[in-house]
Amino acid sequence: MTSSSSTSLPRITVLGSLNIDLTSYVPHHPLPGETLTSNGLVVSPGGKGANQAVACAKLSRGRDHDKDPSSITAVVAMVGAVAQDSHGSLLLKNLAAHGIDASQVLQVSSETTTTGTAIIIVDEPTGQNRIIFTPGANSDPALSHYTSLPETSSADARPDLLVMQLEIPLATVLAALESAKRAAVPVLLNPAPAQPLPDHAYAGLAHLVVNETEASILSGCAESDLDDLDGLRRVAKWFLDKGVVNFVATLGGRGVYFRSADGKDALVPAEKAKVVDTTAAGDTFVGSYAVSAVTAAHEAKPFDIEAAIRRANRVAAKTVERKGAQDSIPWGDEVN
Repeated sequence: MTSSSSTSLPRITVLGSLNIDLTSYVPHHPLPGETLTSNGLVVSPGGKGANQAVACAKLSRGRDHDKDPSSITAVVAMVGAVAQDSHGSLLLKNLAAHGIDASQVLQVSSETTTTGTAIIIVDEPTGQNRIIFTPGANSDPALSHYTSLPETSSADARPDLLVMQLEIPLATVLAALESAKRAAVPVLLNPAPAQPLPDHAYAGLAHLVVNETEASILSGCAESDLDDLDGLRRVAKWFLDKGVVNFVATLGGRGVYFRSADGKDALVPAEKAKVVDTTAAGDTFVGSYAVSAVTAAHEAKPFDIEAAIRRANRVAAKTVERKGAQDSIPWGDEVN
């Protein structure tokens, strides 16, 4: 997984899912057996992997980056899989439009494989969503061939940060984790949708970003254990004892808790926002955090995790005030 750019800018590679989102806006989430008339349907590029790649790209450049390349602060590459269909073409075109290197996105040629799809139902009064995910090409076994990071070539051939989620096969994620460790590439893992991970997945993991449900599933704790600061500290210690360097838990309206291996921890308050659509809010948070992490490393500065979280909170708050997934993510010059 490499960037095609020869620039000296820091490089972020996102390995993950690419989906087409079919988003329906309804007056309330349907009850069992209930048929609702939607207030609108939007077809748009999505997938946690692609969302996070677009977030990294948009938040590391201004809206007029084509005219002002000096606004670009990071190079972003996407690794994943789509089918050779109209949805796959749309996803590739959208990545390119945001300046993302999509040369390592596999185009699966199979009559039985379609591009991944997410059916998203948004409750308009609250902005809360429910999602049904169909993996499609994201589950293609050929994707495993795209997980090898170079260990002996120059550092220019390696990303400065590898970002992953769990909407692609777990075996692919674990293989990429081991490859990254051998190549000394820091990894940010956002384990969603959550499933238990082997202990070795946490060893040396630079950044683990979870929500309450994911923290519970991964650690085996009850979600109620995260209701107070003492409980958050106990759960964070469970992950840090297994080798995680920076543990981050997003807690919705309560804010974001973090704990680092150096002993620093805090509960950072949430930003106030008028919620319209929560789709991609978490992915936007991850993208902003990732940009902060690689920028600090590139400038040889200590990573200020609390400042990174405060910025990510501001960015995510802007995202929930807009409809859609990738379209709702702000550009860097909207938040800097």
